[in-house]
Amino acid sequence: MPAATATPATAPALTDEARRLAFRDAMARLAAAVTIVTTDGPGGRAGFAATAVCSVSDNPPTLIVCLNRGSSAYAAVKTNAVVCVNVLSADHIEVSRLFGGKTPVDERFAAASWSTGDTGCPRLDDALASFDCRIRSVADGSTHDVLFCEVEAIHSRTEGQALIYFNRDYRTV
Repeated sequence: MPAATATPATAPALTDEARRLAFRDAMARLAAAVTIVTTDGPGGRAGFAATAVCSVSDNPPTLIVCLNRGSSAYAAVKTNAVVCVNVLSADHIEVSRLFGGKTPVDERFAAASWSTGDTGCPRLDDALASFDCRIRSVADGSTHDVLFCEVEAIHSRTEGQALIYFNRDYRTV
């Protein structure tokens, strides 16, 4: 007797909006470090909270940062061509909320203590790590620009718990 073959059930096709929402729900399950990306220069001072940051290479040290083209920081980052990626600790939840919302720029920066990094960008004094970078190239990521950022200076500390974002909420590790 021949073996039975299973036919996989086919799911109904999703609308574009349903696919977008399913993607967002699934991505909420991807834990990510929380950072504040800052810039300063001819385009002005700006900053935003980001989880879309990743290392690319250690030779030369390079990060990618994904920046929404609709972000209030977009024009400043593009003009200045420098960023500082500040890795947040468990103590920075409120600062992250300020940089992730519609809070005016001056209020965002007033909520923490900052120094000026090698590139002129604001560096969070008590960040777990800060990567002061020059943007070397930009790739098209649809609604976002993917910034390839060469690291020029690094500041880090050994104590503190990491702040991550998982399932639409802050967690610590």
